[in-house]
Amino acid sequence: MNISIIGGGAWGTTLAQALADNDHRVMIMDVNHDFVEKINCQRLHPFFNTELNGYIRATPQTFYAVNFSDIIVLCVPTKVMRTVLKEINETIKTPKLFVNVSKGIEPVTSLTISKIVEEEIDKEKLMGYVCLSGPSHAEELILRNLTSLVAASSDIKHAEFVQGIFSNEKYLRVYTTDDVIGVETGGAMKNAIAIISGICSGLGLGENARAFLITRGMKELVSIVLALGGRMETVYGLSGVGDLIVTASSQHSRNFQCGFKIGKGMSVNEAQGSIVQSVEGIRAIIAGNDIANKYNLELPLIQTAYKVVTGELEASEALKLLLTRSLKEERYW
Repeated sequence: MNISIIGGGAWGTTLAQALADNDHRVMIMDVNHDFVEKINCQRLHPFFNTELNGYIRATPQTFYAVNFSDIIVLCVPTKVMRTVLKEINETIKTPKLFVNVSKGIEPVTSLTISKIVEEEIDKEKLMGYVCLSGPSHAEELILRNLTSLVAASSDIKHAEFVQGIFSNEKYLRVYTTDDVIGVETGGAMKNAIAIISGICSGLGLGENARAFLITRGMKELVSIVLALGGRMETVYGLSGVGDLIVTASSQHSRNFQCGFKIGKGMSVNEAQGSIVQSVEGIRAIIAGNDIANKYNLELPLIQTAYKVVTGELEASEALKLLLTRSLKEERYW
């Protein structure tokens, strides 16, 4: 089967390898000509220098990649998602199944990727939409280490289709659900908590403090998912607690690293600029604050982190603000 991947960075090319291991032919589109050349000429992953399956090719041309197959895997930063989708919409010749693997919520609009796809892709060109998410570091999956994801679609047959093309019996297992909002929101907002966890570690507050922030962060994930129309049980699945565990406590996590550097005294811009790949957590914090205001939610961690990333509050002052809040009962619903 032919499959197109838009975005040949660390995650996009790693997923290409997984698909090629399942005997699918993959065409990656990336605007970075160095990435394209490394994939085509050296047969190497552009980030990890791992040898790639011969079924994988790359191109800088959107038209060629989009019309290579009827399945388009979206793997670009959310800040450019609308622009990329507009270009794709102009080049589509036949209806496509869109599979999004990027994790983010658009600030100001508070829209998840599924809603942005609906706005930017003409209905007659949209065969269906699936979100594929879960606890997954590209650094581990490229080594074919055991990984599990969840495919979410309002049409469960589309989710099962994606489950089938990605899953294998060696290292990648995919589950399904129809809770698109829950999966997308959990995958996006856990990046905000990962930034906060990183700041905690950068400040040298210890493991007790990090466990506290991650656990209370779960409460805020639940609040946001429910407000946007997702289900609570989804937050306790792979795309919620699973993804939060791996992102908020691992040195592989770009968002954790970014937060760690902020905690160490770097400015937000300096911290983001020091990390080669996209950091979605800052945008997630901004989006989370917007959601709190829009739905009148109490999200103390995210709302305090918003003051830090916008320069209103120093990271070292944030803890005092959180600890001086009124004492209360622990509740998760």
